[in-house]
Amino acid sequence: MSAAETPYEYAAGVVSVASSAAVDPALAAVYAKDLATGLGMPGGTTVVNRALLAALGEAVDPVWRQGWQPVDLVRFARREHGPAAAGAMADGVAARMRAYSDAVVDPRWSAQVAEVWWTSDAEWLDGFGARLGVDRLAAVEAVVLVLRLLRQLGPIPVLIPPPGTVVGGVDPRVRGGRRAVVRPGASGDGVNTRTLDRIRGLLAKAESTTFPEEAETYTAKAQELMARHSIDAALIEAAARTTAEPAGVRIGVEAPYEMAKSMLLGEVARANRCRSVWSKALGACTVFGFPTDLELVELLYTSLLVQATAAMTAEGSRRDRHGRSSTRSFRMAFLTAYATRIGERLAGASDRAGREAAAELGSSLLPVLAARDEAVQESFHAAFPNLVYREVSVSNAEGYRSGRAAADRASLNPRRELS
Repeated sequence: MSAAETPYEYAAGVVSVASSAAVDPALAAVYAKDLATGLGMPGGTTVVNRALLAALGEAVDPVWRQGWQPVDLVRFARREHGPAAAGAMADGVAARMRAYSDAVVDPRWSAQVAEVWWTSDAEWLDGFGARLGVDRLAAVEAVVLVLRLLRQLGPIPVLIPPPGTVVGGVDPRVRGGRRAVVRPGASGDGVNTRTLDRIRGLLAKAESTTFPEEAETYTAKAQELMARHSIDAALIEAAARTTAEPAGVRIGVEAPYEMAKSMLLGEVARANRCRSVWSKALGACTVFGFPTDLELVELLYTSLLVQATAAMTAEGSRRDRHGRSSTRSFRMAFLTAYATRIGERLAGASDRAGREAAAELGSSLLPVLAARDEAVQESFHAAFPNLVYREVSVSNAEGYRSGRAAADRASLNPRRELS
């Protein structure tokens, strides 16, 4: 430390060097050990604590403007470096959010941010380690890993305006000053609470029943409710001339079998007038659609994934004729077939709801839905102009047959009264 430097400036400089992407990881580990001991300064540990937390906050701000939301950052940190890194990322986000008032933060952003749990920045790192059950060195190493990660992130599509770019919680880029999406349950937008409760109830029954016929019937009824609610919302907005803009959400897709799971999400999205694209690097799918539809897509996908996983697990492990494990290929084929067949069934349920609505409402429906479909397509292709399409192949015929059967064990009876 030079005579002109304060202890904090010195600690901040070491943190900056340790977290630089240009520094060899082995050397970064040496710096982390020095930081863990307080850099040999009197009271150095509290100074280092403050410097590390400040560095996290300063590092997250630029990537927010590159499209990374809090939930994206935490998920990516966990995917790359585990739970300690995810915790450090979450705390860095929370620390930085203290610089912004609610008036300049989109409510969808605020909903992703954890509360600040520490009482003093100088004591934060010790509390962080205690919460994770790790020593001080491990806590410092987690922070350094996160800082190095943040400095290497590139831009992704901006789905929510970052803090400081909205006025009164409203994105000025949205036509008419309307928010593109609100959180579930907020008044004025989103899914009607009674409808949402009915859909959740049906999906909960589908997840809990041990009878495949009941599970598929409950799911089909839920999809019809979703489709009809989407149609009603579109007509109400069109009549009031207050049509919301299409928006996007990123939904995490966890390993293993990410591609098959992303296919399932894509089928759910397509059946509900949305578009989905999977990014392996992000470990997530980006789904574009209208607010009500996006909320329902996430709800149904989560339920179907639970059902698919349960059905897949019930099939047990597999071995080929040479005695080698073929469980992985079996399960990949199973989920792929499940997604394909479920997509066909959901599309059928949506078509039935659409025909019933058209018979009731007449010719006014088709132009409204066509305009919404076009708006979703435009938003989707504007965010992803250079998409690469891939065909999915399966190498386990038994798994494919089993997966299709799991999604097709009974003919659907969507008119059956369910409550």
